[in-house]
Amino acid sequence: MKKTIVCFGDSNTHGYCSATGGRFDEGRRWPRLLQAYLGEDWHVIEEGLCGRTTVFDDPLNEGMNGLSALYGCLMSHEPVDLLIIMLGTADVKARFCASAQNIAHGLERLTRKAMSVQEAWRNTPNILLIAPAPIDPGYEDTYAEGEMGPGCSEKSCELADWYLDVADRLDCHFLDAGALNLTMHPNDHIHLDERSHRVLARHLAGLIPSLFPARDDI
Repeated sequence: MKKTIVCFGDSNTHGYCSATGGRFDEGRRWPRLLQAYLGEDWHVIEEGLCGRTTVFDDPLNEGMNGLSALYGCLMSHEPVDLLIIMLGTADVKARFCASAQNIAHGLERLTRKAMSVQEAWRNTPNILLIAPAPIDPGYEDTYAEGEMGPGCSEKSCELADWYLDVADRLDCHFLDAGALNLTMHPNDHIHLDERSHRVLARHLAGLIPSLFPARDDI
């Protein structure tokens, strides 16, 4: 029986390509690469949306609130064996006026929501929280500064510690993507470059089998 993995994230899960302003093709996005690396015993589902937040409504763009989308997402893909949440990059935008601690509280609320959707899980809730790789300070010298606002790099660097606290308290798995030597494309310093999609996928492919009880037939 295949195990279903739902990858719930923002533009860096969707596969936004800063070089073109479009999207990486299927062979270069980390969820699709993860599928290839894990093999046919796994079913990896992409659920990335550019601009998605943990819990914040965006006054400029509709449908960005991850909390509002999560129930439908999980139920449409049930039964789910693992949910990967990698959010927070969009949350640091100045217009949300949220501290890193606020964003982590949003992640906690989102995670608790996922745990509460009991009918979507094959067994018990199994969640991997990924703190996104920090935004490079160079974004302030690109077109992205007008969209993001000031202070985003510093705030994004604080997320990992707060996210680890959430993961520990909720008994979730945790990964700090910032520790993987990922790099952002120089066009905006916010979105993963092609190499980083490969690095993240490779690391996850090695990690994910260990996130299931030994009794599972993987």
